[in-house]
Amino acid sequence: MTAPRSFEELVAEADAAPTEGWDFSWFDGRATEARPSWGYQRSMGERMAKATAALDVQTGGGEVLAGVPRRPPLCVATEAWPPNVVKATALLHPLGTVVVAAPEEPPFPFADNAFDLVVSRHPVKPYFDEVARVLRPGGTYFAQHVGPASAFEVVEYFLGPQHRQGRDPDTERAQAQEAGLEIVDLHTERLRMEFYDIGAVVHFLRKVIWMVPDFTVAKYLHRLKELHEQITAEGPFVAHSSRTLFEARKPG
Repeated sequence: MTAPRSFEELVAEADAAPTEGWDFSWFDGRATEARPSWGYQRSMGERMAKATAALDVQTGGGEVLAGVPRRPPLCVATEAWPPNVVKATALLHPLGTVVVAAPEEPPFPFADNAFDLVVSRHPVKPYFDEVARVLRPGGTYFAQHVGPASAFEVVEYFLGPQHRQGRDPDTERAQAQEAGLEIVDLHTERLRMEFYDIGAVVHFLRKVIWMVPDFTVAKYLHRLKELHEQITAEGPFVAHSSRTLFEARKPG
């Protein structure tokens, strides 16, 4: 029987693992997260198959878009973080998708009415005025947003009690409507997360940097050791992510 790995081994491995892109296969066997009932990649792929020109905003490493069976004749993705731009370019260019290095903040580097579909998975912030501008009349915005108080059990373990609202779907609804978009579908689900070892927690916080913005292993070493002991004694550390399905249409 293999001996349990030490705290030092688990943390050193996680602290050295690459974090670019949105490939979460590193967590296999070490952490789990339930998926929303709507199946974002499948649902997005169904819309891609019917589109003629599509934009994927903040594509990350391009993994989600690359998994779509059929993309429209014109398909463009944007990404701001240089390591992700490199990864997305290598993955998406062979599939006929152009990757544009562009900041997350507006304006989008595209003409008015350029796309009939704009998609985004977990945008840092949705800029609905820009979405409305680049959508053609009758076009669709289809996205999966991070919902309110997502993974706050992890956040609060390290930072203490926080204001738990965070991303507010009702506020985003109002912003989209103010930009001239009509809401087609909007609902939120909370989803169980389990971390089976302390390395998974370290890698998660290094990869999803806005959860604990000042996170380093050295700074939070004491809390990490305490959490390692808790997981060893009691089993997985449980948290809950929050995801919002957001679909809107530009009148036309």
